[in-house]
Amino acid sequence: MTYKGWLIYKKKDALENQSFIDWFINEAKLQNIVLELLYRENFTIGIVNNKRSIIKNNVSIEPPDFAVVRTDEPFLSLHLEELGINVFNSATISQICNNKELTHHHVHNLNIPMVDTIFVDGRQMNDSYKLDYPFVAKLSTGHGGNNVHLIENERDWQNQLPDLTSDTVILQSCNVSFGKDLRVFVVGNEIVGSVLRENKKDFRANFKLGGSAKWYQLNNDELKIINKIINNFEFDMVGIDFLFSNSGKLLFNEIEDVVGSRILSAVGNVNILEKYVSHIKSKLDSRNSGH
Repeated sequence: MTYKGWLIYKKKDALENQSFIDWFINEAKLQNIVLELLYRENFTIGIVNNKRSIIKNNVSIEPPDFAVVRTDEPFLSLHLEELGINVFNSATISQICNNKELTHHHVHNLNIPMVDTIFVDGRQMNDSYKLDYPFVAKLSTGHGGNNVHLIENERDWQNQLPDLTSDTVILQSCNVSFGKDLRVFVVGNEIVGSVLRENKKDFRANFKLGGSAKWYQLNNDELKIINKIINNFEFDMVGIDFLFSNSGKLLFNEIEDVVGSRILSAVGNVNILEKYVSHIKSKLDSRNSGH
């Protein structure tokens, strides 16, 4: 059986990730799946004639078998699911992982270690919410190291306050190893690989911000922590990020719903998209067989 799917991106993000998109479409073709790139700006969703609809060029279009949504847009995923489309990641995972408050809420229920984390309404920000210096302030919906600020003193705090005006701001203790974190790549319930990211020039370890990366071999204690998270969620493909305590223990940080694989390809001989397409195909086969 040939499945047809949409790979949904915003135009700007698609241009920045063209090689990943080409790779994804080719891997899908190799497994008898037709995957079409669809720009988010080229269609709308809504309720027309009392029916949920996807509208392109003022015409309702037929839904595909599945969609891979790469736009950090949980409501879009929910709308597509209600139309009977299999969505990767699901709307539930998208909603949780694109909101750092919700992510910490659910992961804390699993007794996973994490740094002290404060959730603040950015519209009511004032001095009463501060942690001891230094601390990190970031937007609840931020990604990729953007809108993340190191607050080392009162002047930093006052300078950054105007930028911290979203609904929710996350304040986190800096009682960690600076400029160092771990990203664990997951497809389904399988750990595909782990990458240690370090940046000696920035407190953020992100690869695209100039950090270095190398393959990381997880020990048994770390595997237990990660598998506890994996077994609690129904992931399709995500990246789970950890910080390190000063004693080298993992501290949960966040989960990336729209995770890129450039860093994994750079340090390891792993074809994560081959695994992801196989996972998607397996899920579609299972649902179509009624299992």
